[in-house]
This record gives sequence, C-alpha cells and structure tokens, in this order.
Amino acid sequence: MDYSPLMASDHTGPQSGYATPLELLRRPPPAGRADAARNRAAILAAAALLFAEHGVAEVSMDQVAAAAGVGKGTLFRRFGDKAGLAAALLDEREAKLQDEILRGPPPLGPGAPPADRLPAFTSAYLDYLLPHLDLVRMSETAAPGARYRIGAYQFWHRHVAILLAGEPDPDYAAHAFLAPLAAEHVTAILPIIGEQRIRAGAASHARAALCGR
Repeated sequence: MDYSPLMASDHTGPQSGYATPLELLRRPPPAGRADAARNRAAILAAAALLFAEHGVAEVSMDQVAAAAGVGKGTLFRRFGDKAGLAAALLDEREAKLQDEILRGPPPLGPGAPPADRLPAFTSAYLDYLLPHLDLVRMSETAAPGARYRIGAYQFWHRHVAILLAGEPDPDYAAHAFLAPLAAEHVTAILPIIGEQRIRAGAASHARAALCGR
C-alpha cells in the first residue's frame, strides 16, 4: 500500500492535510474456505507453541509444518516465509491496539488532545512490542525496508502523522518519531539500558514532540 502523504484522518474526522481514513489502513481479516481456515489456525497454534518453546530464530518452517500436520507447500503458499508467519501471529494483537486507537477511551482513543494521545500511544505500543519482540523483529527485518511495507507500520505511521499535524512535514516527523521504536533497535538496547529506561525515554520523546501544544 502506498503510504505517501495522501491525507489521514481517524474516525472522528480529518485531522491533518491527509485523506485516507485511518480505518482503511487496518489489515482485513483473512477469508477462505473452512478447511483453509482450519489449516491456518493449526499452523498459527503450532508456530506460537514452537516459537515460545525454542525462540523464533531456532524454529524452521519444516518444523512448523510437521507440528501443524500440514504439507510444507501449504505452509509456504499461505504465509510465504517465516516473516509472513510472524506477521500473521501478530495480527490479532495489532488489531486490538488499532481498535483501541480508533474506538477506545481517551487518551489512547479519540477525545483527548494530541499532547495526551501521543504519549498514550507510545506506552501502549511498547506494551504490544516488548512481549512479542522476537516476532515483531522477524516481521520487520525479513528483507531490506520490510518494516515500512508492513500494513501495521503504515497504520502506526498514519496515526502519529495525524497527531503531529502541526509539524512542517508530519509524514517525515512520524517516521522519525517511530524510528527508535523499531524492534531491531529495541532488541539491541534492551539488555544495555533495560525496559524501564526505554519506557521513560520513549515517554519523554513523546512529550517533547508536542511540547508547547
């Protein structure tokens, strides 16, 4: 999906010089036959168990296929590669956070000023990211630039761009704001500075981004 600054709005109405509603950036639920849905559920359950037991990097697609009781071809046709499998496992968690942003209570949801919503988003995003860091990292680093092509990233980016609408270039400012929250970056610094300092630094960054508004 093209994420050039076409216009962004949340369901409360336009909030910057953009026009693609934030709702439209949500990933649609997968569709298919009942047997395909069963295979998908079996694959995701097997992958979640194997990843939890052995770590994402140590599990092969062959192992996932065997544990799910499906052919390797079925697995690759459905998910493409391990990064696609990681992204599918994250779908439900991403959808929950997206729904809270679109329809939940303030300050994460609509109804609060950007100066409150941006720190709330930052905290909620870390609540999502840190427990699933290996999966997010896999989905974001599968290929050069993979992070920026993921539908979920485009949603986070558009949401932040809406909140930073007063910046000279909200599109750029949103990318710059999200850069320190990349899974690769957080993975690298987490053992060095710890979760508490990451959260405190991200909260300070969010407050500074909207200082004076």
